[in-house]
Amino acid sequence: MLACVIVWSSKDPDKYRKLVWVTVFLTFDVIMFGAFTRLTDSGLGCPDWPGCYGHANPLQAMEHIRAAEALMPDGPVTVMKAWVEMIHRYLAMGIGVLIIAIMVIAWRFWLQSGRSNQRFSPRYPMLLFVFVCIQGAFGAWTVTMKLQPIIVTIHLLLGMALLGMLTWVGARQKDHAPVAAQASALRVPALIGLMLLTLQIALGGWVSTNYAALACSDFPLCHGAVIPQMDFDNGFTLWRTLGKTADGEYLPFAALTAIHWTHRFFAFVLAAYLAWLGCKALKIEGMRPVARALLGALALQITIGIATVSLKWPLALAVAHNGCAALLVLLLVMLNYKTRISGQPEKIVSQIK
Repeated sequence: MLACVIVWSSKDPDKYRKLVWVTVFLTFDVIMFGAFTRLTDSGLGCPDWPGCYGHANPLQAMEHIRAAEALMPDGPVTVMKAWVEMIHRYLAMGIGVLIIAIMVIAWRFWLQSGRSNQRFSPRYPMLLFVFVCIQGAFGAWTVTMKLQPIIVTIHLLLGMALLGMLTWVGARQKDHAPVAAQASALRVPALIGLMLLTLQIALGGWVSTNYAALACSDFPLCHGAVIPQMDFDNGFTLWRTLGKTADGEYLPFAALTAIHWTHRFFAFVLAAYLAWLGCKALKIEGMRPVARALLGALALQITIGIATVSLKWPLALAVAHNGCAALLVLLLVMLNYKTRISGQPEKIVSQIK
């Protein structure tokens, strides 16, 4: 794979570390492209899996795609949507290959070290491998179950979790400046922050997968009210088909309003908590760079969120909103990692010879 060739031909002496961080970067990109796939309604651009009408790429399936597009010009299958969906699959498979490479290399260096170098402990790469397989299964179910909202939302959450796990593995490969011992007091608050962010991402995924983004078109009110008319029962029934209630009726607009309003309300809660957490971390030696980045990303995410609603959900801003959420995941994982190494001397990382 091209990424592996680039890493191994680079002049960086620690190629294992570089491979891990390249995989982090590409996983972030795949999450962004996955958001683009979802927001352009391209999830069923190729309605089978893993191929496209049984072929490896849309070029070979062009006859089938053209026929489907002729029947429904504005439907889920078009040439553009087929390419978007398949490119997303190719990128996701590439991440799987990179994780396999990380796992194999970790095993090799761990055994060469006599199983003493915990930096190369294979338990994390093996967990990544299991996790990416589960993620692949949910990617397949996303297509075969016709974009069922709960499946698509779990697929998003697993992608974010994979990014967080890769970031943790990457953090283990870096040299870290000493972190003051008082950072240990933030271990629980930092973990709570990550859990709250996960819940908010789940709510955001639920908005996106139910096409509830424009259910509240004004801000900060919703339909001119602080608490508009809402249908939480149907809105948060998890196991149902897209656009339908559990009884098979069309999902009422009040249910979409409930989905959007809940995501918006919880955004205020999360923003207040992360702002407090970032300010606390700013006061601790060794935590300040991550804390500044966290507060900056939070401010950017709030701005993008408001602009997205005010400008009627433009595609570029909607994709950026997903990307900024992924950036917050990465930064909160780094913050959690730093609280775990607080009070320890500077971490010495041996280089791969």
